[in-house]
Amino acid sequence: TGNWTGKTVAGAEGIYRHGGEAVRVVDLPGTYSLTPASPEEAVARDYLAFHAPGSVVVVCDSTCLARGLTLALEVLELCPAAALCLNLTDEANKRGIHINAPALARALGVPVVQTSARKGKSARTLGRLLHRPGNGNAAHSPVRYLPAVEEELNRLEELLRPYNPTAMRERFLAVKLLQGDEEFWQAFEAHTGARPPVERAQSLQALALRGVSEAEAVKNLWQAKAAAAAALCRRCGGSPTLSRRQNAIDRLLTGRYTSLPFLLLLLLVVFWLTIYGAQGPSALLSRGLFALAPPLTRLLRGAGLPGAVVSLLTQGVYRTLAWVVSVMLPPMAIFFPLFTLLEDLGYLPRVAFNLDACFQKCRSCGRQALTMCMGFGCNAAGVVGCRIIHSRRERLIAILTNSLVPCNGRFPTILALLTLFFAAGSGPLASLLGAAELTAVVALGVCMTFLCSYALSKTLLRGEPSFYSLELPPYRLPRVGQVVVRSVLDRTLFVLGRSAAVAAPAGGLLWLLANLRVEGRTLLSLFAALLDPAGRFLGLDGVILLAFILGMPANEIVAPIMLMGYMQQGALSDTATLENMRSLLLAMGWRKETALCMLLFMLFHWPCATTLLTVYKETKSLRYTLVAFALPTAVGAALCATVRFLL
Repeated sequence: TGNWTGKTVAGAEGIYRHGGEAVRVVDLPGTYSLTPASPEEAVARDYLAFHAPGSVVVVCDSTCLARGLTLALEVLELCPAAALCLNLTDEANKRGIHINAPALARALGVPVVQTSARKGKSARTLGRLLHRPGNGNAAHSPVRYLPAVEEELNRLEELLRPYNPTAMRERFLAVKLLQGDEEFWQAFEAHTGARPPVERAQSLQALALRGVSEAEAVKNLWQAKAAAAAALCRRCGGSPTLSRRQNAIDRLLTGRYTSLPFLLLLLLVVFWLTIYGAQGPSALLSRGLFALAPPLTRLLRGAGLPGAVVSLLTQGVYRTLAWVVSVMLPPMAIFFPLFTLLEDLGYLPRVAFNLDACFQKCRSCGRQALTMCMGFGCNAAGVVGCRIIHSRRERLIAILTNSLVPCNGRFPTILALLTLFFAAGSGPLASLLGAAELTAVVALGVCMTFLCSYALSKTLLRGEPSFYSLELPPYRLPRVGQVVVRSVLDRTLFVLGRSAAVAAPAGGLLWLLANLRVEGRTLLSLFAALLDPAGRFLGLDGVILLAFILGMPANEIVAPIMLMGYMQQGALSDTATLENMRSLLLAMGWRKETALCMLLFMLFHWPCATTLLTVYKETKSLRYTLVAFALPTAVGAALCATVRFLL
């Protein structure tokens, strides 16, 4: 969930108890209409139409009721049992909007409850409504179609009744038939096995005889609901008013000349807080975790385990885990809550609005800005989030370019490289310099996203950019405690757990490669030597390239693999401190040019295995999965080779 529309792209389920009875609740993706324009809207439509929910609650924003009522009127044509939930009543009251809920309930013929979800207001009342939902009478609907259209809908209802095996109302089927919604009838046939033998052409002929053309009929089917919703708002006091404060803030945050500087400044502040705040905890955590290695070794030896097994578990598995935890946990514990606060505040949709013109020039979609922001947390999540983009062509562009922005798995290594070679020192000033450099790195990823999006739209995915509706939510003060808990549990610990699950076996594999020998040389050194020519061409070396290949399951383990390869000791020593890391890398011949190439390849290389698997699941195409692999890799290789030959 988030404080912007389009965040939910799949159904979420939960169980609650009412009167001793367990009730299953399904939260469907939000939609503006039951004529879907995107995959997540189709999920909502199909569930309501073909899964026979016991009752349906339409959640409306009280601050802009007309839009929600338009959808509610459409749902009432479909579902026999429904209720209306008017949420955000606290914000509506602040704007001087006072809705007459009883009058609205009488007009619709269904229960109406006013809530404030973030305060838990009226939650029990809403729960009771699920057990005794309304049964709105379509015959007494406030929607007024043209007389000829209404008469034809009534006739179609009678014809369609014998062919309706679902729980939906025939009025909805009649509307869809008259609209010519072929996509719905394809879904109907897929779910029911057949489609009604009722011809739309006969209805159009009948309307034509009464002076109503096809275009006029279809237009009336849309406009009648919007007109009825507007009339209900006027009658029940739901007309919106403008917020002067929000408009004033939006002039700053979305202004033509102020939006981009503010965005860069905000990124700078977030990154500075992350870098400066993580330095102390990361060093402390590193010392503590590596100090536990000797006691753990004695404990395992005391348990009678063979020496090789003890070394595998402590020098391989445990030390790799200690690296991942000490380097990743502090930055994520700061960055994710800050990012979540921006989400809840309502700023991310403004980012999409500000970047829309850039994406339009790239012949892509402004919503790609939202999926790009998701990619900062996890590229796999960003790929899934591309479902909010309606156009398949633009959705593919967003999927294929999502890995061009750094995810949480790459941030720690990028931060370490910047701190070691480009912003050396400690304290606020060094952290500020590192934050500025990190902002530049992120800006490079965004610019490359624009460039590659344009290239794809001109080659593999040609087409015209589409237009979309993006609702800018009101600014809301986040509930800081809830945000911190949710971001720590749902993001930080989840990502850390996933990384640890990959790092543990990877540490064992690394130990084996560093200890198994062929003709006196370890497997790790043999593989590194084999890759060394390609690595040198990119301004790197064989050990670095091997680390990227073995780190494909998760970007978090690239750095520990590289360090173990350099040490050739079969174990990862306490190199998580920046001083030890810098000494080791300089001893292995690193220069600033090497660090710069490593930084660029860390920013642009193949996605992790999880992201690639997600790309395949979303596209159902091996071809596009290979493109998602090759595109960032080609960008990174080209930039590294250029730096190597120029410097």
